Amino acid sequence: MAGSAAAGGMRAQRVSMQEHMAIDVSPGPIRPIRLISDYFPHFYPFAQPTLHAPGPRPAAQATRPALQPQLDLESEGDSDDSTGLGTLEFTLLFDADNSALHCTAHRAKGLKPPASGSVDTYVKANLLPGASKASQLHTRTVRGTRGPVWEETLTYHGFTRQDAGRKTLRLCVCEDPRLRRRRRAPPLGELRVPLRKLVPNRARSFDICLEKRRLTKRPKSLDTARGMSLYEEEMEVAVEERGRILLSLCYSSQQGGLLVGVLRCAHLAPMDANGYSDPFVRLFLHPNVGKKSKCKTRVRKKTLNPEFNEEFFYAGPREELAQKTLLVSVWDYDLGTADDFIGGVQLSSRASGERLRHWRECLGRSDRRLELWHPLDGAPLQLSD
Repeated sequence: MAGSAAAGGMRAQRVSMQEHMAIDVSPGPIRPIRLISDYFPHFYPFAQPTLHAPGPRPAAQATRPALQPQLDLESEGDSDDSTGLGTLEFTLLFDADNSALHCTAHRAKGLKPPASGSVDTYVKANLLPGASKASQLHTRTVRGTRGPVWEETLTYHGFTRQDAGRKTLRLCVCEDPRLRRRRRAPPLGELRVPLRKLVPNRARSFDICLEKRRLTKRPKSLDTARGMSLYEEEMEVAVEERGRILLSLCYSSQQGGLLVGVLRCAHLAPMDANGYSDPFVRLFLHPNVGKKSKCKTRVRKKTLNPEFNEEFFYAGPREELAQKTLLVSVWDYDLGTADDFIGGVQLSSRASGERLRHWRECLGRSDRRLELWHPLDGAPLQLSD
């Protein structure tokens, strides 16, 4: 009887299947689901600390060391740190007496290998603002090293004190163009030096870290063709700068006339589609009748910094020459079409500034050669009788 009663008690405590399932699916105390980063920790230097629910943490996480800042070990990869691109050693000298700027590229250290794997490099220099090709100079190429040594001097002729106050020198370390896989491969690194800090006739050495090339987004108003990059290289361009010319004037008492020397031009405006010009110089002494008053130099092909070193003679007494005007104009030679006017300058007693001083000092002293740079005017010069 007692056994049957116990069996009946056990049967009374049995739970139906529905009740059993209801108990199992009861959520009970709600606990937060762990994040995947808790099982696979990574370092996110800018991530906010994760909030965890209070409670005991596993021993593995309790002993996890604190996060430490990672060192930039990828100095040879893509890094925003300028020191990862290497350094460039060079010397600048502003020769105020000869109106020249000398830039001596010594060496580079720790250059970042380009995408093509080449280590054949050269240095390219530009004066800003100004036309890109007019002020572009470059050294020879040094092959097979990440620490190239050039020891080569690049000279800008016609560099005046006014240029030193407003221009900046940009130096780029570039890959050899014959080994580029792209037509316009970016330089390995660049730097810019404001030239107003230079002291005339005193050399100054630099050892500066290279930086990435500066790019600016093209204006939305410009219609870009298919395939054209949305970004362009930052380039400052002088709007009214047409170039300059170095003239030599001397009144010869033995020959009884004026000697005009056309020595060279610098930073001429490009007039051809290839970005260069084929310049030559025309001279005209006004008023004068006949072909003897008109002279011109030879044509220099595909250059914006031509060197002429040609001299012309105009006979006449000093008093008569003082009443005349010397018109010097620079042209771009075009075969089969009209020549393009680049710029010009007038020297006479009615001029002003350096032009007037050059003309007066030449006629005021005999047998003394005086050389002076003159900026070119962009508007065609007109003479009146």
